[in-house]
Amino acid sequence: MPLLRDEIRDHSAEEMLFIRRAAIAFLLVVVCFGVLIVNLYHLQVEQHDFYQTRSNQNDIKMLPIAPSRGLIFDRNGIPLVQNITLYRLQVIPSKIPDMAALLQQLTPIVDLTPDDIASFRDDMHHTSRYKAVTLKSDLSDVQVARFAVNEFRFPGVTVESYQQQEYPYGAELAHVVGYVSKINDSDLQRLAKNGEEENYAADRNIGKQGIEGYYEKALHGTTGYQEVEVDNHGRVVRLLKEMPPVGRKKTSI
Repeated sequence: MPLLRDEIRDHSAEEMLFIRRAAIAFLLVVVCFGVLIVNLYHLQVEQHDFYQTRSNQNDIKMLPIAPSRGLIFDRNGIPLVQNITLYRLQVIPSKIPDMAALLQQLTPIVDLTPDDIASFRDDMHHTSRYKAVTLKSDLSDVQVARFAVNEFRFPGVTVESYQQQEYPYGAELAHVVGYVSKINDSDLQRLAKNGEEENYAADRNIGKQGIEGYYEKALHGTTGYQEVEVDNHGRVVRLLKEMPPVGRKKTSI
């Protein structure tokens, strides 16, 4: 019986069926490789300039967010220190090919003075060229609006909001309340020694003397961060991740 079955089988037909199946499988493999090669050519050759531009121009940055500084009240709840929101013009020197031309073009827009420019150049020489340097602080609403209209002309230049302390009683309580001032080299060394330098990445000022200095840790808060994608103009393309800052509410004395 096994011999009879073997004689009945058509070996040539089975061989042809196998060849057809192998040919179809081989053809499918060739088609798949062809699709991959065409797609690879499209990405590597035809779209090369597009993706190279995106790769070169876009970058991921960690932007520190300054916390709201705590307020100071007396025992009757009367504020001795208040926070007000102001705006400043920031410049990243590494993104500016001609600094002199930039300053000349910005002068009529934000009303730069010789003192503004001199202070900016001094700060620029003491700061990494890849970090933002303040060109002008306390911008008016008109100056902010004028720059916003012309911002596309100035890659590497941005307007940033910040908070500044206001003392309702002025010099009358200055010896008690103290003041906040620009972080200097001595402050940086002390912060680095105490492992607190990173917490001041978004701050320009620190409490000095009086209550502002004594309760600095309690008043400062914790710096937050934004992980963002920026284009070659320094503009934020999209927000990837955010850790909000933790501000201090108030200190009563």
